[in-house]
Amino acid sequence: MPWFVAVLLLVVPIVEIYVIIQIGQVIGGWPTVGLLLIESALGAWLIKREGRRAWNALRTSTQTGRMPGKELADAALILVGGTLLLTPGFVTDIFGFFFVLPFTRPLARKVLSAFLGRRIVSQLGGNPITGFMPGTYRPPTAEQAENARRTNDDIIQGEVIDPDDRPKDQPKDQPKP
Repeated sequence: MPWFVAVLLLVVPIVEIYVIIQIGQVIGGWPTVGLLLIESALGAWLIKREGRRAWNALRTSTQTGRMPGKELADAALILVGGTLLLTPGFVTDIFGFFFVLPFTRPLARKVLSAFLGRRIVSQLGGNPITGFMPGTYRPPTAEQAENARRTNDDIIQGEVIDPDDRPKDQPKDQPKP
């Protein structure tokens, strides 16, 4: 995973500069700078508003005693999206708005939870495709269910004789009448 981050730190600035130059050639230099400033200001306002909403939702869920899974995921997405929105560039702004906007955040949350779920399962030694963890319950196969049914048919009726259940006057070495 560290190599992936290193590649991103090299590739993203190059892509951002390329996109800024291409947009600057189409609409001009000053309008491009103005558009970047407007996007940053809009992103800062949106981060403040959505961050406050996420914080209030997190406080409410902890005060009511329920697990704040959705609220924590939203807070993490707003934090990452805010960082991307405050970074100058059009490509990072697209991803930042995707993470911060309230109508696209549920989709980003699903993607995040699926990614983290696979990552956790694989780190704990499970199968990231099926999600099965070692030692967890798996429903029996048809063959296992048939074997279990057959073993229940092999019950032998009888009586259990306890050797300590003899009358007091009978010696232990003598058989019970």
